Amino acid sequence: MARRVARRRGGRSSLQLVVPRDRTWLRHLAVALALLSLVTLTLAWAKPTQDVEVPSERGTIVVTIDVSLSMEATDVEPNRLEAAKQAASEFVEGIPPRYNVSVVSFAQTAAILVPPTTDHGAAVAAIQNLQLAPSTAIGEGIYTSLNALLQVPPDPENPDEPPPARIVLLSDGKTTIGRPAALAAEQAAAQEVPIYTIAYGTENGYVEINGQREPVPVDKLELQNVADISGGEAYEAQSAQQLNEVYEDIQSSVGTEEVPMETTSRYAGAGLVFAVLASLGLVSLAARWP
Repeated sequence: MARRVARRRGGRSSLQLVVPRDRTWLRHLAVALALLSLVTLTLAWAKPTQDVEVPSERGTIVVTIDVSLSMEATDVEPNRLEAAKQAASEFVEGIPPRYNVSVVSFAQTAAILVPPTTDHGAAVAAIQNLQLAPSTAIGEGIYTSLNALLQVPPDPENPDEPPPARIVLLSDGKTTIGRPAALAAEQAAAQEVPIYTIAYGTENGYVEINGQREPVPVDKLELQNVADISGGEAYEAQSAQQLNEVYEDIQSSVGTEEVPMETTSRYAGAGLVFAVLASLGLVSLAARWP
């Protein structure tokens, strides 16, 4: 009888030493970690890549500003145009030095005030000298901005590869003359030039014409449509502070680009970590593979 008890105790003790019941989960975890290590190391061997955003070294920004008479409205102090000048100037000053900047204004017609250049001071000077004019031709402003991109100087290192381009268009009204803005946005999309629109002003804005108040509300839908068609983004600003924030957000967007980057080291590192954890699990178990 004592011998059978000793045999049972000895058997139970030996089994617990080999595969303790309360640590079975650790054995399976070690196997899972080993398999994960094998998978990640295999992926590392394949040299995977991933698109990541990095600061871009070059590009072209066309700053396109509405100078129609409605920009004289004082719902934004001191008026829409003066506040837009200040915000746009600060925006240009914050653009990376190697970027080309062009300035386009539009009202009844559109004009290239500064062709694409890395002389950002010239762009700021042109913005500060903007003058009001009648009518609003948003479509013509877009077409003229696209024409400005034809004057981008070639990159000496990559003469056959055009740099990425963006149009940043600010307007407070809607098209009253010229070609439709939607058609111009389609042309921008065909040339892979997204348009970032800024609907600027409040619903209560007005100007005085011949002693009478004329309301000049912002047409947000037209600008939203332009951004959607071209693949850009639409913003709204109802104050000078909001306009500054919009320009800052656009600045961070246009200052980066997506490039493929090899992520082999990431997968190899993960595989090594999984392998070490699996080894530690097996050592702690003091057992063979299942």
